[in-house]
Amino acid sequence: MLAYLPILLQVGIAVGFAVVAILVSLMLGKAGKRNPTKDSAYECGMLPIGDAQPRFSVKFYLVAMLFILFDIEIVFMYPWAVVYREFLTQHGTSIFWSMFSFVGILTAGYVYAIKKGALEWKAIPVRDAKLRQN
Repeated sequence: MLAYLPILLQVGIAVGFAVVAILVSLMLGKAGKRNPTKDSAYECGMLPIGDAQPRFSVKFYLVAMLFILFDIEIVFMYPWAVVYREFLTQHGTSIFWSMFSFVGILTAGYVYAIKKGALEWKAIPVRDAKLRQN
């Protein structure tokens, strides 16, 4: 139990500091008066006009998922490239054929996405006239 004393002491100091900082802020800080301007959402200096959640095209999410897919492909290729020569001398060409099959499967998925038109962007008409002004 004595081994946990430094951890408990550190947690106690952290919690105590947080409580003291909040109490000092409440006692010494100035309370601001509320008004509609201060209570409104701040969006880069623009007035919050329109729906809170605008509609996005499904193609946006599809392209985002494809980006994640091919980004992860690159993440798997870096360690493969680092150990390629060492692994090649130990195990032969199995490392090459495993990566070749991995890239082949992802290439087939990429060709499928292109044939389905997942990467074609078309202009989406803006329906709200207020959004056109901003």
